[in-house]
Amino acid sequence: MGGSQKQPSAAGMTEEERLRAEQEALDLAADWADISQGLRKDLGQQLHSQWIKPIQLGSFCKDDGTLDLYLPTEFSANWVADRFADRLSLAWKIARPDIAAVRISVAPGRRAPAGLRFGAGEGLRRSGGETASAQPGDALGMGAAELGALGPNGLGMASIGLDPSLTFTTFVTGAANVLASNAAQRMAATETPQFAPLYLKAATGQGKTHLLHAIGHAYLAAHPRARIFYCSAERFMVEFVQALRQNQTIEFKARLRGFDLLLVDDIQFIIGKASAQEELLYTIDALLAEGKRLVFAADRAPQALDGVEQRLLSRLSMGLVADIQPADIELRRLILEHRLQRFSPTHVPADVIEFLARTINRNVRELVGGLNKLIAYAQLTGQAVSLQLAEEQLTDILSANRRRITIDEIQRTVCQFYRVDRTEMASKRRARAVVRPRQVAMYLAKVLTPRSYPEIGRKFGGRDHSTVIHAVRLIEDLRTRDADMDGDVRSLLRQLES
Repeated sequence: MGGSQKQPSAAGMTEEERLRAEQEALDLAADWADISQGLRKDLGQQLHSQWIKPIQLGSFCKDDGTLDLYLPTEFSANWVADRFADRLSLAWKIARPDIAAVRISVAPGRRAPAGLRFGAGEGLRRSGGETASAQPGDALGMGAAELGALGPNGLGMASIGLDPSLTFTTFVTGAANVLASNAAQRMAATETPQFAPLYLKAATGQGKTHLLHAIGHAYLAAHPRARIFYCSAERFMVEFVQALRQNQTIEFKARLRGFDLLLVDDIQFIIGKASAQEELLYTIDALLAEGKRLVFAADRAPQALDGVEQRLLSRLSMGLVADIQPADIELRRLILEHRLQRFSPTHVPADVIEFLARTINRNVRELVGGLNKLIAYAQLTGQAVSLQLAEEQLTDILSANRRRITIDEIQRTVCQFYRVDRTEMASKRRARAVVRPRQVAMYLAKVLTPRSYPEIGRKFGGRDHSTVIHAVRLIEDLRTRDADMDGDVRSLLRQLES
């Protein structure tokens, strides 16, 4: 009668207990978001997307401190447990001291039928064009009967895992990647391409994966009912081995060869896997015979793939091998300026863009990541973006990208460029043909090395630091007013940074 007693809910919990349980679930989800993000940085996008992203949070038992983590299939649960159990356990113990152990298993009631599981945890493009989040037990891991109900060949929806941000619109083209970009657009066009397959070759972080995703998006836009499969070579091998173990190779081949566009990333990881190589060879032959489209990407040319069977090498190189060169400084500037459009109205000074473009030169991924980090820090702390802030907050990225360029190397390169004798760098001659190259070399020494003005002066015949300061400011001014001088400096920067 007093009304002070809390009434239990339908689940046997009081309202207070229910609220505590909900808060506990929210706290776990927040911790998992942080842990997952950290693992993404440690493992890379590919491994994270394939194995960490599909993990679902289970229950947490406070009595024994055990947290359950669920995966959609027994195979993926075993794979993650074998390789990442210790790392996941340590991460959770750091985030929450009350967690003593992590248990990795298949979600109760979600044991998927045996069969090919494309893009676990990735998005699915439905025939209507919308993107849906793929949860364990959705269209992933379906058996032949379930897939057959979706449409012809069991592939009524394109089972793909394309990043919506990686399109041709967001791909910035320059001299270093124009061939690959044009070839990729041809591969996605309505008309049949003149070359097949397309093989994109580029070092890490230069844009080959971006182009693979862009091809998938553009092809799907031109062919709304197309069946597209994107995967890594490593994922291809994992699925093939699983099919072998489960006597599902016939279903594996049938489903794989039912796609209209096959996109395979990091083909170098298929090295040494004879059975997987043979299956990929037969798949290429079957798809090409039917006029299907194939695109491969790797960090080296087909001929440099050691341990790959000769017939497969022949298929990979029979179409067009498009090389993506490291982005030069002009392309790096364009990429940064294009990226800045996302952060309006945040102002990034021109000298910061120039500094990032010149300094972060290993790959485009690091370049964009550096800009993102800088702007995020500025926005979260309320500071203005400046050169000083960039140097302070991007220390790790900058130090990893800085090649040890010496003043001797700069002097030698400048003398070769202007065709003057090396001794003129330290001489007292005042002829214009000698003075201007010497000033350019001083400017480059200040820009490309950590040396102070006095240290630079000593390398140029013991000149006073004020002479070096004058030279640096003069060349900076000339670059803004004299196109020829700016062109000379840009050319020298490319030589020295390459």
